[in-house]
Amino acid sequence: MSNIAIAHLFGDALEARLDDLSAILVASVNAGAAIGFLQPFDRPAARRFWESRVLPEVRRGNRLLLAAVSGDTVVGTVQLETMLPPNQPHRCEVSKMAVHPEHRRKGIARSLMQALETHARSRGKTLITLDTRTGDPAQSLYASLGYRQSGIVPGFALDPDGRKLHSTTYMYKAL
Repeated sequence: MSNIAIAHLFGDALEARLDDLSAILVASVNAGAAIGFLQPFDRPAARRFWESRVLPEVRRGNRLLLAAVSGDTVVGTVQLETMLPPNQPHRCEVSKMAVHPEHRRKGIARSLMQALETHARSRGKTLITLDTRTGDPAQSLYASLGYRQSGIVPGFALDPDGRKLHSTTYMYKAL
């Protein structure tokens, strides 16, 4: 992975990157990524997601957003939800890992996850959880980073094309 920097985006820096983040989301969903959206997915819908769901949580300090930056462009992103119920102050949750399809298989997702774990530790978190489409390449990545499978829920969500349901695998890692 050459000339990729991992940045913690918040405030004005996050707002300045909304177009890049929207482009990643659109390209990823339309390429088949199972990250909560259905095809066809467009930039206005992606922008609404960032502005209404992510920005407010980042501003409140409930969510951390990391971006992989190549040159002047964001090519990957992942979020860490840190504000969970009061009985779970030790835990955080990975959300919306996405690398632009043109930049996959370059170690970007691995670098994002490693940086995310560093941020989790710095916040005193000792357990990270996530879910991923069962059998997705991301599942192998997470396993290679030490995440363990805790269970599979069949028929959890629609595939991005909306045609059939897929299972999700829950995973965790103790820090």
